[in-house]
Amino acid sequence: MAWSTSDRRGRLPADWPAIRQRILRRDRRTCYRCGGRANEVDHVSRGDDHSDANLKAICTPCHRAKSSHEGGTATRRGYRPTRSRPPERHPGLA
Repeated sequence: MAWSTSDRRGRLPADWPAIRQRILRRDRRTCYRCGGRANEVDHVSRGDDHSDANLKAICTPCHRAKSSHEGGTATRRGYRPTRSRPPERHPGLA
C-alpha cells in the first residue's frame, strides 16, 4: 500500500472523514478531471492546504495518475547521478 511509507495520513486534519464527505457531496461525486464517478478527494495544489477551495472530488485512476506525475516530477527535480564515468585518456597520449 502506498500509505505505508508516507506521512501524509498523519498530516490530515482530525476531521478529514467529514471534510472528505462534504467535498464529495459538494462536487456531486464527479471527477474534476475526467467527469467520471469520484470516490476520493484531491488536494489540487500540493501541500497541506486543506481548505475547501483547494479540495476537489476525483476518481481513483485520475488521482493515481496525477499523484504519480507529481512524484515523478519531484524525483526528476531532485535527481543527481550517483556515479560519474571517469574521464577517458586521449588516444594519442597512450
